[in-house]
Amino acid sequence: MKTFHTVAELRAALKVERLQDKSIVFVPTMGNLHDGHMSLIRKAKEEGEVIVSSIFVNPMQFSDQSDLERYPKTLEEDKRVLEANGCHYLFAPDALEMYPDGKRSQTQIEVVGISDILCGASRPGHFVGVSTVVTKLFNMVQPDCAIFGNKDFQQLKVIEDMIRDLSSNVRVIGVDTARNDDGLAMSSRNGYLTEEERRIAPTMYQTLLWAKEALITNSASHEDIREQAQQKLEAAGFRRDYFEIRAQDNLQTPSEEEKRLVILAAAYLGNARLIDNLRLDLE
Repeated sequence: MKTFHTVAELRAALKVERLQDKSIVFVPTMGNLHDGHMSLIRKAKEEGEVIVSSIFVNPMQFSDQSDLERYPKTLEEDKRVLEANGCHYLFAPDALEMYPDGKRSQTQIEVVGISDILCGASRPGHFVGVSTVVTKLFNMVQPDCAIFGNKDFQQLKVIEDMIRDLSSNVRVIGVDTARNDDGLAMSSRNGYLTEEERRIAPTMYQTLLWAKEALITNSASHEDIREQAQQKLEAAGFRRDYFEIRAQDNLQTPSEEEKRLVILAAAYLGNARLIDNLRLDLE
């Protein structure tokens, strides 16, 4: 695997691959890689010939400076893991390579509406940062295909809408959430949990499963399911952010007759903000 820190180096290497008519698949990350990220790399290998990953902790998507500063940075270990799993190129720029002032872009991409709800309401400006950096990375890598995890389901929908609205030629694929044996979704933020909090954390997935069963059996209204789920999480020790049932296609509040649903949860446990979701089709 070759590692590049500048756009010029990356473009020069990928130009050679394109001249050989090879397909390029891109897996953007913020590093501190775990097996959830490697599931994206494995999917990338199924979709194309040249696998490119990036590691960049994007300051534009952090509203809390302390959260940005403590985000784990494990570049050397990440490089070893990527190479062992078949990645061909790693792009690891610093902030000045991505942004003229090292923090943000004067030109910003906003996917109106869907960026302001759920995690967007809890983290104002977060998805502007995501959309802007993903657009920049797509322009730098120019991939045929990009792979994202379904754990960040709202992020995936924001990127899909952005691709559509900007008439981008990048094909986007979502990969199912990778989980630990106890059901907890794999996340770099799980490292913030204490031993006791780690024991409690799978309650989020268990609550999603409970809500899914309640929707399948039609045993309660959406409003009752949401409130009971919040109570279950709070009883376990979580601090409330949101627990919502939305339409899969647009993340809007569905009618009781909507068949393609997604249940989304976000809550705080100690110093960690955890998110997860489950999709279901009632047809």
